[in-house]
Amino acid sequence: MATGETNGPDPGDDGITDRECEALHEVELGLEWLQRAQGHLLQFHHATGHAMDHLRAAEEILRECGHADLADDLRDRHLPRGVTEEDRWSYAVVEGFKDGVLDDVSTFEGRARDRIADGRRHVAERRQEREWRDRARD
Repeated sequence: MATGETNGPDPGDDGITDRECEALHEVELGLEWLQRAQGHLLQFHHATGHAMDHLRAAEEILRECGHADLADDLRDRHLPRGVTEEDRWSYAVVEGFKDGVLDDVSTFEGRARDRIADGRRHVAERRQEREWRDRARD
């Protein structure tokens, strides 16, 4: 523990101990990183869709140029396929992540916040803000 930290309650935060504050902060950060991961999955989903649009355009052009075998290969093998070994499409991966781990951890984060901090968000940041403002007044 840094100088000035205790394991006891901080009066400015209605009895939340430093360790409880630390735990809540870690849960909040975990949730925020999962939210970022969801953003990356959305980016993956959109990039995959754009790639498939280009392949669909290539299929038409190849057919026009007399390369029906290549166009058929794109149509039959590459365009109707998913992005995972289980043949799941990218939207299904996004939905599964959102409806699974992201929703579950979000619910847990809310439950922990309600129990420890009466529903208040960003307790650690509020403490830091208060400490920095107090320091600036000194």
